[in-house]
Amino acid sequence: MRKEKAKRRYLLPDPKFQDPLVTRFVNNLMLSGKKNKAYGIFYTTLDIITEKTQEDGLQMWKKALNNVTPSVEVKSRRIGGANYQIPEEVRPERKIALAMKWLISYAKERKENRMSNGLASEIIAAAKMEGGAWKKKEDVHRMAEANKAFSHFKIR
Repeated sequence: MRKEKAKRRYLLPDPKFQDPLVTRFVNNLMLSGKKNKAYGIFYTTLDIITEKTQEDGLQMWKKALNNVTPSVEVKSRRIGGANYQIPEEVRPERKIALAMKWLISYAKERKENRMSNGLASEIIAAAKMEGGAWKKKEDVHRMAEANKAFSHFKIR
C-alpha cells in the first residue's frame, strides 16, 4: 500500500478556449498520443455544432456534458456469499470522467463518416436529453433506484 496519497496533477488549459475541462476531454478523445489530432477533432466538432444549431458550440458541449453526468451509480459488493449491487454517490471527479467517456464511446458507435460528425451528433443529442450517452446515464440511475433496498450495505 502507498505511504501517501498521489498528488493531484492539474491540466493546462487548452489553447483556444483557455479551459482545463476541454483539455481533459481532449485527453480522453486522444488515441496513441496524437493530441493535435484530438484537438482538431474537438474544435471541428464545435464548429459543426455551431453550424447545425446556431448556438455556441462550447456552451452546447458543456450543457451536454452536464446532462450526461451521473449522480449515483451501483457498485458490486460481496456479502455472505451473494453479490449485491449497492447504490452510491459518485465522486465529483469520477462524475466528469464517466460523462466524457460515455459521450466519446457513443460517438464512436455512431455510423458517421468522421469522428467529428459523430461527436457533434452525440453532443447535440445529449444537450436535448436524447442519444446513447444520456440513455446510459438514465440506465445507471434506474439501476441505482431499483437496488435502493441494498443501500444499507454501503461500504464505509
